[in-house]
Amino acid sequence: MGTDRYQSPLSERYASKEMQYIFSPDMKFRTWRKLWIALAETEKELGLDITDEQISELKAHQDDINYEDAKEREKIVRHDVMSHVYAYGLQCPKAKPIIHLGATSCYVGDNTDIIIMREGLRLVQKKLVNVIAQLAAFAEKYKDLPTLAFTHFQPAQPTTVGKRATLWTQEFLMDLEDLEYVLSTLKLLGSKGTTGTQASFLELFDGDNEKIDRIDPMIAEKMGFDACYPVSGQTYSRKVDTRVCNILAGIAASAHKMSNDIRLLQHLKEVEEPFEKTQIGSSAMAYKRNPMRSERIASLSRYVMVDALNPAVTSAVQWFERTLDDSANKRLSVAEAFLATDGILDLCLNVTDGLKVYPKVIEKHLLAELPFMATENIMMDAVKAGGDRQEMHEKIRTLSMEAGRHVKEEGRENDLLELIAADPAFGLELDDLKKSMDPSKYTGRSAYQVDRFVKECVKPVLDAHKDMIGIKAEINV
Repeated sequence: MGTDRYQSPLSERYASKEMQYIFSPDMKFRTWRKLWIALAETEKELGLDITDEQISELKAHQDDINYEDAKEREKIVRHDVMSHVYAYGLQCPKAKPIIHLGATSCYVGDNTDIIIMREGLRLVQKKLVNVIAQLAAFAEKYKDLPTLAFTHFQPAQPTTVGKRATLWTQEFLMDLEDLEYVLSTLKLLGSKGTTGTQASFLELFDGDNEKIDRIDPMIAEKMGFDACYPVSGQTYSRKVDTRVCNILAGIAASAHKMSNDIRLLQHLKEVEEPFEKTQIGSSAMAYKRNPMRSERIASLSRYVMVDALNPAVTSAVQWFERTLDDSANKRLSVAEAFLATDGILDLCLNVTDGLKVYPKVIEKHLLAELPFMATENIMMDAVKAGGDRQEMHEKIRTLSMEAGRHVKEEGRENDLLELIAADPAFGLELDDLKKSMDPSKYTGRSAYQVDRFVKECVKPVLDAHKDMIGIKAEINV
């Protein structure tokens, strides 16, 4: 394609070649032919007059699709399925009379959509597992590194860098759990006819319900599924698309939260996403190191979260056994949700693999706030030495306000420890107070929680998916 026509950024910039192929015309039309073969084989096995020679002919031309013939035919008949039935028939003259026998367009269209979504979910699953693996390794590496925690983005009781990473990991684990449930419940439409009643098969099989009952299970098995949906209109319920895209929106939300945290941490210069030696941060400000990958994660994630509304609305407004106002919308929304999520996960893989931590900056920020957080311990020590708890609390509150004013209004260093040491009511020496400023004393059970979380929650998942672990992401831009 030239530069004079619109090209989707999802294809050009964000999605991997693997995900692009899953949603490609070639994947779709090859799957149509597999479905036509599965239908013909099933009908033959159930007693219809279909020969081995016809089946062999269909299989011989399964992958060499004559696209030009289909394209020319579609100009005439304005129907994509019938155009491909015609093109397949040109290649298979003996099998031509039995191609698509008893089926409606949704037999190939809808079953293919389910198959493609399943393949898309499998690729998403693989990348999600690797993001979880990389985050868990990061959490373990930095489980003991104290850092300032924030509530309301105001300094709060310290945590560790590794403990914070477990919060991101846990959300991705939830997404994986949801994904695997939906993946395990996906079913094919099968072959149910124009309104889902299988009336055409009553005609073909002379009313033999026992044989007709076997059609869907046999097609499902041939296509690698456990079952077909037991009832349908002409299409599978569009609620299936809603369930699938909600999984993708959930992953996007988790990725967005993580990327926001990384962007804020990069502003603080505590953590930094990968930055290549030749990368340019700004066209004007040569010194800048912008968190552009994390920003792109946030940008694509918002798109996916909003896009998930499309299948939900489409599902809600389908009339009776089917309307066609789903087609254009689902063609765009489902594919683009997958392509964008694929791009998000590739970026997550890249960022979590090369996340740079700056312990000195982290320590500086933490020590600047630690005196405020140590006041409870200081108060307890003063009480042990004979002080009154209420009086000590009021004194510390007053001195904390004074130290805060020195920092905010006068630009001075935090001098709370000096103020406490100068007050004879506490009976504490400055050197002793400074010795108590060990950040690791204030991180609670952070390191223990990381160990337990990785061991009990992450490791069993990674062990169960060990064949998926080890992929690296290529970022186009």
